[in-house]
Amino acid sequence: MPDMLIHATCVAIDDKCVLLAGEPGSGKSDTALRLVDRGAKLVADDQTKLEIIEGRLIASAPPSISGMMEVRHVGVLRMPFCASAPVALFVDLVNMDEKIDRLPELDHILLLDQQIPRLRLYGHAVSTPAKIRAAIFYPTATSFIET
Repeated sequence: MPDMLIHATCVAIDDKCVLLAGEPGSGKSDTALRLVDRGAKLVADDQTKLEIIEGRLIASAPPSISGMMEVRHVGVLRMPFCASAPVALFVDLVNMDEKIDRLPELDHILLLDQQIPRLRLYGHAVSTPAKIRAAIFYPTATSFIET
C-alpha cells in the first residue's frame, strides 16, 4: 500500500502518535508545542507522512523537516523528536466560535484503510493538551482508544 502525506502536525506521547489537523491558524503547532513542553516528542510539524508497516498506521516526518518545528513569533526550531510511531488519535482542531458536542459520539477517520479514533477540540483552549492526554491514557465508557 502506498504512503500518504497529510496536512497535520504530529507528536508522540509515550510512543502513541497524535495527529493534529485543522485549518491554518487553528492551533496545530501551538497545541503541539504545549504537548512537547509537557514531555511529548515532535514527530512532524505541518506535514506528516503516513504508511502501513506490519499492519499498523505509522507516522513520520518528511526528511526535509525532520526534527524541526515552526514556532510563530520565534522561528524554526530544532525540537526533541521521535522518528516514527504508531498513530493512536486524530484531533480536528477548530476555532472557539465553532460548536463542539459536550459528550461526542465515538468517531473515526479512515487513513490508509485504518480506522483511527477522532476528536474535535478547540486548538487554542488551555485544556486541549490535557484532553488529548486523557483521551490516550484513561479508559472511557466507549473505549475510545485501544490500549
